[in-house]
Amino acid sequence: MVQLDEALEGARQRHQGVLVTIRRDGRPQLSNIVYALDAGGTARVSVTDDRAKTANLRRDPRAALYVPGDSFWSYLVLDGTAELTPVAGAPDDATVEELVAVYRSVGGEHPDWEEFRSVMVSERRLVLRLRFEHAY
Repeated sequence: MVQLDEALEGARQRHQGVLVTIRRDGRPQLSNIVYALDAGGTARVSVTDDRAKTANLRRDPRAALYVPGDSFWSYLVLDGTAELTPVAGAPDDATVEELVAVYRSVGGEHPDWEEFRSVMVSERRLVLRLRFEHAY
């Protein structure tokens, strides 16, 4: 068993993982995602309103993040509780500002922030915040 602080430090070295949510029937739903992990240990993920993972988290906020390591035998799993922001409603709302921060954290500067902001609204994007409680 790895300590949570050690696992978070390892997860900060990456931005790709697999999000595990719980379907209505109790089976797992796995989704490849890109995440930004902040200094406080919260992972942020840009998601769309109409995806299965979003519906699953609205119903049951328990989730896990699988983070691959350098080899097949090396990985981390972080368990936590999800929180969803409101859906982006305007190019300058708080959700879009957070989506900009997630993008910057993972990908740097966007070539056209005005276009990015507009797309976040038209795609009905929101931010999944995942706060972790356990790791292995």
